[in-house]
Amino acid sequence: MAGDSVLAVLLGLFDLMLFVADGFAEVPELPPWYVGIPVIVAMVTPLVFRRKSPLWSAYVVLVISIVHAALMLGIGSAAGLAMSIYSVVVYAGRRQGVVFVGAVVVASAVQLLIEQSGDILISVLFLAFGIALCWTLGEFVGARRAYDVEVEARLHLLETERDQATRIAVAEERGRIARELHDVVAHAVSVMVVQADGASYAIRSNPELAQRALQTISETGRGALGELRALLDVLRNDRAEGEPRVPQPDAHAIADLAERMRAAGVPVTLETDELGDLPAGVSLAAYRIVQESLTNTLKHAGRGATASVRLHRTGDLVEVLVSDDGAGRLPQLIPAGRATPRLAVPGGNGLIGMRERAHVYGGTLEVGPAPGGGWQVRAALPVRLAQ
Repeated sequence: MAGDSVLAVLLGLFDLMLFVADGFAEVPELPPWYVGIPVIVAMVTPLVFRRKSPLWSAYVVLVISIVHAALMLGIGSAAGLAMSIYSVVVYAGRRQGVVFVGAVVVASAVQLLIEQSGDILISVLFLAFGIALCWTLGEFVGARRAYDVEVEARLHLLETERDQATRIAVAEERGRIARELHDVVAHAVSVMVVQADGASYAIRSNPELAQRALQTISETGRGALGELRALLDVLRNDRAEGEPRVPQPDAHAIADLAERMRAAGVPVTLETDELGDLPAGVSLAAYRIVQESLTNTLKHAGRGATASVRLHRTGDLVEVLVSDDGAGRLPQLIPAGRATPRLAVPGGNGLIGMRERAHVYGGTLEVGPAPGGGWQVRAALPVRLAQ
């Protein structure tokens, strides 16, 4: 619209210059300035809107051009009609262009018959040449514009199809993984049911066999639980983009975690130094390591066990120590009434998760029996503050 405004201003200034020059030349047919100047302004103003409203602009130009030409105010009427024909063909289409050209021909013919001045044949040829030139330019630009629109639409369609194909492929892959995990979990549950039935029959006649069956149930259940967690992770990743996410905890939330563990029956003592500003990833890693360690204490340390959590920062190093006084690594066959073996042994999912979190930030993790009995987890996490 800015370019059209500049074009209209230039055309209007050119007509005004001709009008002033005719005024100095004292042309007898020249209308007074309070008539000529408004007509010139009205002639070029609709051209500003020729792209946004091509039909409205064109027909207003046609009506005013009759007055403009009758007053002989310059070339504005011819130029305005030429630009209007071009604009209607480009932005409104051929059908509207034919109608408008017909209106221009009728108006021009009536004007020529009324004036009856000059050579009518030359005027007709000039009119026909101008219309043909403007129509040809309009057809060329209109075809190019339609081609660009079609290409853009096809590109958009291809992008949409590609996104849809990606979503379908992801959904199919997730469905395949879900089916495989379902088979694994179903198999594990079947094994657990069979072992439980066998243990119920042998619990009095053959306690050792029953104990081995219960141990098998425990191990199979843990494996099935891990597979189920993997399945839930697959399904959770299909969350919509606009769905709200839960804020991730940090090291400052360890106090709330300790309170929840105390409410669950595990006395926890917490000792925390001034940690300062920790990077979000390091802070989350410290929280998850403490959370996994206390969860193992709750599950496997036995009744009456207590735990302690200590977070200490020395320079750019945060040390996390979680220990308890419960059962340590125990034999595979446990007498009745004693705690079950620990999960935090090589290969356990809990240990793998804690080690991965520590290694991501260049830290170390040590897990094993505590020197004075019980179990401990010690992690060292380097702090890399953003410069």
